[in-house]
Amino acid sequence: MAKDCFTFKQFVVYQDRCAMKVGTDGTLLGAWAAMERPDGRVLDIGTGTGLMALMMAQRYPAARVTAIDIDQAAVEQAADNVMKSPFADRIEVCQADVNTFEAGEGYDAIVCNPPFFNNALICPDNQRTQARHTLSLSYQQLMSAAYRLLDDAGLFSVIIPNDFFKQLESEAHLAGFFLSRVYGVRTITGKPIKRYLIELRKHPDKKFVKNDVLIEVSPNI
Repeated sequence: MAKDCFTFKQFVVYQDRCAMKVGTDGTLLGAWAAMERPDGRVLDIGTGTGLMALMMAQRYPAARVTAIDIDQAAVEQAADNVMKSPFADRIEVCQADVNTFEAGEGYDAIVCNPPFFNNALICPDNQRTQARHTLSLSYQQLMSAAYRLLDDAGLFSVIIPNDFFKQLESEAHLAGFFLSRVYGVRTITGKPIKRYLIELRKHPDKKFVKNDVLIEVSPNI
């Protein structure tokens, strides 16, 4: 049974109303994702519990964060978590579909832990299915929306299972993105990469970085 809450350095994340619980993927991405303007604007797509929005606000004390999710229960959960945090004045939570979401200006950083099950058995829980399956947000839709919403000099960061890396990379390139950083995450020395942390830009990056890292976590990552 999942824990009701997780305590981080400066905030607590409650998850009793959220389909997708706090996990290694979101925590890794929240700690890894970067932005070049410390006082810039951040968009968290599919915020769920609000974990990544809170982590970005904690790491960048001058940043302003917008957290969106299509699921009402998740939005309510994230909003409550934000209100109980020290960052309530810098994080806005709203219910929105990223495909139609509009912003007055481009975001300096966008983060997303996207759904990735596209050929798996559909879960009878509609809320969980929406959070986990690409039928609710395809890679093509995600890349198109992120490209539209990202500032020209901004960074878009995602985490994806190894099996889906090529598919996501292809859709990213078709949308106009270029790889900036790629970190392969292994959980056991010598074993295949389990996850990829991917950073994308709108322009080629002469400082492109590709690394493999070992992180000792649950084998169910």
